[in-house]
Amino acid sequence: MSLTARPLRSRLRVLGVAAASLALTGASIAAGTAPASAEPTWAPADSAAIHPGVQMYAEGGQCTGNFVFADDAANVYVGFAAHCVGTGAATDTDGCQAGSLPLGTRVDFAEGGSLLSGGTTVGAGTLAYSSWLSMADAGTTDANTCSFNDFALVKVDAADVAKVNPSVPFHGGPTGINTEGTAAGDAVYSYGNSSLRFGLEVLSPKAGYSVGTNGGGWNHPVYTLTPGVPGDSGSAFLDGEGRALGTLSTLALAPLAGSNGVSDLSRELAFAQAESGIPGLRLVEGTEAFSPVLP
Repeated sequence: MSLTARPLRSRLRVLGVAAASLALTGASIAAGTAPASAEPTWAPADSAAIHPGVQMYAEGGQCTGNFVFADDAANVYVGFAAHCVGTGAATDTDGCQAGSLPLGTRVDFAEGGSLLSGGTTVGAGTLAYSSWLSMADAGTTDANTCSFNDFALVKVDAADVAKVNPSVPFHGGPTGINTEGTAAGDAVYSYGNSSLRFGLEVLSPKAGYSVGTNGGGWNHPVYTLTPGVPGDSGSAFLDGEGRALGTLSTLALAPLAGSNGVSDLSRELAFAQAESGIPGLRLVEGTEAFSPVLP
Protein backbone atom coordinates (compact mmCIF):
# COMPACT_ATOMS: atom_id res chain seq x y z
CA MET A 1 0.00 0.00 0.00
CA SER A 2 1.17 3.53 -0.59
CA LEU A 3 0.10 7.07 0.27
CA THR A 4 0.00 10.20 -1.81
CA ALA A 5 2.53 12.68 -0.58
CA ARG A 6 -0.10 14.92 1.10
CA PRO A 7 0.58 18.47 2.38
CA LEU A 8 -0.23 19.66 5.92
CA ARG A 9 -2.62 18.76 4.86
CA SER A 10 1.15 18.37 3.81
CA ARG A 11 0.71 16.23 0.76
CA LEU A 12 2.05 12.76 0.00
CA ARG A 13 -0.53 10.28 -1.19
CA VAL A 14 -0.73 6.58 -0.38
CA LEU A 15 -1.01 4.45 -3.48
CA GLY A 16 -2.70 1.04 -3.36
CA VAL A 17 -0.48 -1.75 -4.61
CA ALA A 18 -3.18 -3.11 -6.89
CA ALA A 19 -3.12 0.10 -8.90
CA ALA A 20 0.49 -0.38 -10.00
CA SER A 21 0.69 -2.57 -13.11
CA LEU A 22 4.20 -3.97 -13.57
CA ALA A 23 3.89 -4.36 -17.35
CA LEU A 24 6.44 -2.18 -19.16
CA THR A 25 5.32 -0.55 -22.38
CA GLY A 26 7.00 1.51 -25.06
CA ALA A 27 5.82 5.07 -25.44
CA SER A 28 6.35 7.87 -27.89
CA ILE A 29 7.27 10.89 -25.79
CA ALA A 30 7.02 14.41 -27.14
CA ALA A 31 8.86 16.22 -24.39
CA GLY A 32 10.89 19.31 -25.20
CA THR A 33 13.06 21.74 -23.37
CA ALA A 34 12.92 25.50 -23.68
CA PRO A 35 15.33 27.14 -26.13
CA ALA A 36 17.32 29.94 -24.55
CA SER A 37 15.80 32.50 -26.94
CA ALA A 38 12.34 31.89 -25.45
CA GLU A 39 13.40 32.33 -21.85
CA PRO A 40 13.25 35.42 -19.65
CA THR A 41 16.30 36.64 -17.78
CA TRP A 42 16.63 34.36 -14.78
CA ALA A 43 17.54 35.49 -11.29
CA PRO A 44 20.97 34.30 -10.06
CA ALA A 45 20.68 30.75 -8.74
CA ASP A 46 22.19 31.63 -5.38
CA SER A 47 19.67 34.38 -4.65
CA ALA A 48 16.51 33.35 -6.56
CA ALA A 49 13.44 33.25 -4.32
CA ILE A 50 11.47 30.94 -6.62
CA HIS A 51 13.15 27.77 -7.88
CA PRO A 52 12.80 23.98 -7.90
CA GLY A 53 12.34 23.00 -4.26
CA VAL A 54 10.43 26.14 -3.27
CA GLN A 55 7.58 25.57 -0.82
CA MET A 56 4.12 25.97 -2.36
CA TYR A 57 0.92 26.61 -0.41
CA ALA A 58 -2.60 26.17 -1.79
CA GLU A 59 -5.50 26.72 0.64
CA GLY A 60 -3.31 25.77 3.59
CA GLY A 61 -1.73 22.67 2.09
CA GLN A 62 2.05 22.67 1.53
CA CYS A 63 3.98 20.90 -1.22
CA THR A 64 7.35 21.30 -2.96
CA GLY A 65 7.91 22.73 -6.45
CA ASN A 66 9.69 20.50 -8.96
CA PHE A 67 10.87 22.06 -12.24
CA VAL A 68 10.42 25.35 -14.08
CA PHE A 69 8.54 25.44 -17.39
CA ALA A 70 7.92 28.05 -20.08
CA ASP A 71 5.60 28.53 -23.05
CA ASP A 72 5.59 30.33 -26.39
CA ALA A 73 4.16 33.48 -24.78
CA ALA A 74 7.13 33.68 -22.37
CA ASN A 75 4.97 32.75 -19.39
CA VAL A 76 6.79 30.94 -16.58
CA TYR A 77 5.41 28.04 -14.55
CA VAL A 78 6.51 26.02 -11.54
CA GLY A 79 5.40 22.39 -11.42
CA PHE A 80 4.15 20.47 -8.43
CA ALA A 81 1.81 17.49 -7.88
CA ALA A 82 -1.85 17.49 -8.92
CA HIS A 83 -2.80 15.89 -5.61
CA CYS A 84 -1.43 19.00 -3.88
CA VAL A 85 -4.62 20.73 -4.96
CA GLY A 86 -6.76 17.64 -4.48
CA THR A 87 -9.85 17.89 -2.28
CA GLY A 88 -10.06 14.28 -1.13
CA ALA A 89 -8.15 11.98 1.21
CA ALA A 90 -4.52 10.81 1.11
CA THR A 91 -5.80 7.42 -0.04
CA ASP A 92 -7.35 8.85 -3.22
CA THR A 93 -5.24 7.12 -5.87
CA ASP A 94 -7.28 7.47 -9.05
CA GLY A 95 -6.58 10.92 -10.47
CA CYS A 96 -9.30 10.43 -13.06
CA GLN A 97 -11.92 10.29 -10.30
CA ALA A 98 -10.44 12.45 -7.53
CA GLY A 99 -11.67 15.92 -6.69
CA SER A 100 -9.52 19.00 -7.24
CA LEU A 101 -9.47 22.71 -6.61
CA PRO A 102 -10.30 24.63 -9.82
CA LEU A 103 -7.94 26.28 -12.26
CA GLY A 104 -7.29 29.83 -11.16
CA THR A 105 -6.74 28.81 -7.53
CA ARG A 106 -4.11 31.07 -5.97
CA VAL A 107 -0.85 29.45 -4.86
CA ASP A 108 1.84 31.10 -2.73
CA PHE A 109 5.57 30.44 -2.99
CA ALA A 110 7.26 30.51 0.41
CA GLU A 111 10.44 29.80 2.29
CA GLY A 112 10.95 28.71 5.90
CA GLY A 113 7.50 27.18 6.33
CA SER A 114 7.08 24.86 9.33
CA LEU A 115 4.36 23.30 11.44
CA LEU A 116 4.24 26.55 13.37
CA SER A 117 4.18 29.00 10.47
CA GLY A 118 3.62 29.24 6.75
CA GLY A 119 7.00 30.93 6.46
CA THR A 120 7.72 33.99 4.35
CA THR A 121 5.77 34.43 1.13
CA VAL A 122 8.22 35.18 -1.70
CA GLY A 123 5.83 35.23 -4.65
CA ALA A 124 2.54 33.90 -5.98
CA GLY A 125 0.79 32.46 -8.99
CA THR A 126 -2.35 30.73 -10.20
CA LEU A 127 -3.11 27.09 -10.91
CA ALA A 128 -2.93 26.87 -14.71
CA TYR A 129 -3.03 23.09 -15.24
CA SER A 130 -3.90 19.94 -13.29
CA SER A 131 -3.54 16.47 -14.77
CA TRP A 132 -6.40 15.32 -12.54
CA LEU A 133 -8.78 17.92 -13.98
CA SER A 134 -7.56 17.29 -17.54
CA MET A 135 -7.91 13.50 -17.27
CA ALA A 136 -11.47 13.87 -16.02
CA ASP A 137 -12.30 16.26 -18.87
CA ALA A 138 -10.67 13.99 -21.46
CA GLY A 139 -12.40 10.86 -20.17
CA THR A 140 -9.08 9.11 -19.56
CA THR A 141 -9.54 5.47 -18.54
CA ASP A 142 -6.07 3.90 -18.74
CA ALA A 143 -5.35 2.59 -15.23
CA ASN A 144 -1.66 3.49 -15.22
CA THR A 145 -2.26 7.03 -16.47
CA CYS A 146 -5.03 7.56 -13.91
CA SER A 147 -2.83 6.23 -11.09
CA PHE A 148 0.45 7.96 -11.85
CA ASN A 149 -0.23 11.12 -13.90
CA ASP A 150 0.11 13.46 -10.91
CA PHE A 151 1.27 16.81 -12.26
CA ALA A 152 0.17 20.42 -12.00
CA LEU A 153 1.49 23.81 -13.09
CA VAL A 154 1.33 27.17 -11.34
CA LYS A 155 1.74 30.19 -13.60
CA VAL A 156 4.05 32.64 -11.84
CA ASP A 157 2.66 36.15 -11.50
CA ALA A 158 4.32 38.51 -13.99
CA ALA A 159 5.61 40.66 -11.13
CA ASP A 160 7.46 37.65 -9.68
CA VAL A 161 9.03 36.15 -12.81
CA ALA A 162 12.27 38.05 -12.18
CA LYS A 163 12.65 36.07 -8.93
CA VAL A 164 12.79 32.69 -10.71
CA ASN A 165 15.77 30.44 -11.45
CA PRO A 166 15.24 26.95 -12.97
CA SER A 167 18.21 25.20 -11.31
CA VAL A 168 17.67 22.43 -8.73
CA PRO A 169 19.35 23.51 -5.47
CA PHE A 170 22.49 21.63 -4.34
CA HIS A 171 22.50 19.30 -7.36
CA GLY A 172 22.23 21.63 -10.35
CA GLY A 173 20.44 20.79 -13.58
CA PRO A 174 18.12 19.71 -15.00
CA THR A 175 20.14 19.01 -18.15
CA GLY A 176 17.18 17.75 -20.18
CA ILE A 177 14.48 15.09 -19.82
CA ASN A 178 14.93 11.37 -19.21
CA THR A 179 12.75 9.55 -21.76
CA GLU A 180 14.17 6.04 -21.24
CA GLY A 181 13.09 5.33 -17.68
CA THR A 182 15.30 3.75 -15.05
CA ALA A 183 16.69 0.34 -14.19
CA ALA A 184 17.16 -1.08 -10.71
CA GLY A 185 20.20 0.49 -9.08
CA ASP A 186 20.26 3.67 -11.17
CA ALA A 187 21.20 6.77 -9.16
CA VAL A 188 18.55 9.40 -8.43
CA TYR A 189 18.73 12.84 -6.80
CA SER A 190 16.07 15.06 -5.30
CA TYR A 191 15.42 18.11 -3.14
CA GLY A 192 12.41 18.04 -0.82
CA ASN A 193 11.24 20.99 1.27
CA SER A 194 8.61 19.72 3.65
CA SER A 195 7.50 22.06 6.41
CA LEU A 196 7.79 19.04 8.71
CA ARG A 197 11.57 19.72 8.68
CA PHE A 198 11.03 23.22 10.14
CA GLY A 199 12.97 24.87 7.33
CA LEU A 200 16.21 22.94 7.94
CA GLU A 201 17.65 22.96 4.41
CA VAL A 202 20.47 20.60 5.35
CA LEU A 203 17.82 17.83 5.36
CA SER A 204 16.41 18.77 1.94
CA PRO A 205 18.96 17.31 -0.55
CA LYS A 206 18.48 13.60 -1.20
CA ALA A 207 20.32 10.87 -3.07
CA GLY A 208 19.31 7.28 -3.64
CA TYR A 209 18.59 4.70 -6.28
CA SER A 210 15.75 3.51 -8.46
CA VAL A 211 14.10 0.14 -7.96
CA GLY A 212 13.18 0.15 -11.67
CA THR A 213 10.20 1.22 -13.71
CA ASN A 214 6.63 -0.05 -13.57
CA GLY A 215 3.10 1.10 -14.27
CA GLY A 216 3.60 0.92 -18.02
CA GLY A 217 6.56 3.29 -17.71
CA TRP A 218 4.64 5.82 -15.63
CA ASN A 219 6.20 5.07 -12.23
CA HIS A 220 9.72 4.80 -10.79
CA PRO A 221 9.85 3.38 -7.25
CA VAL A 222 12.92 4.84 -5.50
CA TYR A 223 14.72 4.63 -2.20
CA THR A 224 16.54 7.66 -0.83
CA LEU A 225 18.62 7.97 2.33
CA THR A 226 15.60 9.59 3.99
CA PRO A 227 12.30 9.00 2.19
CA GLY A 228 10.08 11.80 1.01
CA VAL A 229 7.50 12.80 3.60
CA PRO A 230 4.26 14.81 3.48
CA GLY A 231 5.16 18.27 2.21
CA ASP A 232 7.83 16.91 -0.15
CA SER A 233 5.08 16.02 -2.64
CA GLY A 234 5.74 17.15 -6.18
CA SER A 235 9.47 17.59 -5.67
CA ALA A 236 11.89 17.06 -8.55
CA PHE A 237 13.85 13.87 -9.19
CA LEU A 238 16.93 13.84 -11.42
CA ASP A 239 18.68 10.81 -12.89
CA GLY A 240 22.42 10.17 -12.69
CA GLU A 241 23.03 12.45 -15.68
CA GLY A 242 21.08 15.35 -14.21
CA ARG A 243 18.09 14.86 -16.48
CA ALA A 244 14.58 15.48 -15.17
CA LEU A 245 13.26 12.03 -14.30
CA GLY A 246 10.03 12.65 -12.45
CA THR A 247 7.99 14.15 -9.66
CA LEU A 248 7.43 12.78 -6.16
CA SER A 249 3.93 11.37 -5.89
CA THR A 250 3.59 8.60 -3.32
CA LEU A 251 4.92 7.06 -0.13
CA ALA A 252 4.71 3.27 -0.28
CA LEU A 253 3.71 1.09 2.66
CA ALA A 254 3.91 -2.19 0.70
CA PRO A 255 5.41 -4.09 -1.04
CA LEU A 256 8.42 -1.69 -0.98
CA ALA A 257 7.93 -0.17 2.46
CA GLY A 258 9.58 3.23 2.84
CA SER A 259 10.04 3.74 -0.88
CA ASN A 260 8.62 6.64 -2.84
CA GLY A 261 6.78 6.57 -6.14
CA VAL A 262 8.16 9.03 -8.69
CA SER A 263 5.82 9.77 -11.60
CA ASP A 264 7.57 9.86 -14.98
CA LEU A 265 7.98 13.49 -16.09
CA SER A 266 8.34 12.72 -19.80
CA ARG A 267 4.87 11.18 -19.80
CA GLU A 268 3.37 13.80 -17.50
CA LEU A 269 4.70 16.60 -19.69
CA ALA A 270 3.59 14.92 -22.93
CA PHE A 271 0.07 14.63 -21.53
CA ALA A 272 0.14 18.27 -20.42
CA GLN A 273 1.37 19.39 -23.84
CA ALA A 274 -1.61 17.60 -25.43
CA GLU A 275 -4.31 18.59 -22.94
CA SER A 276 -3.35 21.83 -21.16
CA GLY A 277 -4.04 24.26 -23.99
CA ILE A 278 -0.69 25.95 -23.22
CA PRO A 279 1.13 26.52 -26.54
CA GLY A 280 4.77 25.51 -26.56
CA LEU A 281 4.84 24.16 -22.99
CA ARG A 282 8.32 22.86 -22.22
CA LEU A 283 10.87 22.25 -19.48
CA VAL A 284 13.50 24.90 -18.80
CA GLU A 285 16.99 23.58 -18.19
CA GLY A 286 18.97 24.75 -15.18
CA THR A 287 21.50 27.56 -15.43
CA GLU A 288 23.82 25.65 -13.07
CA ALA A 289 25.78 22.56 -14.14
CA PHE A 290 24.68 19.23 -12.71
CA SER A 291 27.15 18.45 -9.94
CA PRO A 292 25.39 16.57 -7.13
CA VAL A 293 26.70 17.26 -3.65
CA LEU A 294 25.68 13.85 -2.36
CA PRO A 295 27.22 10.58 -3.68
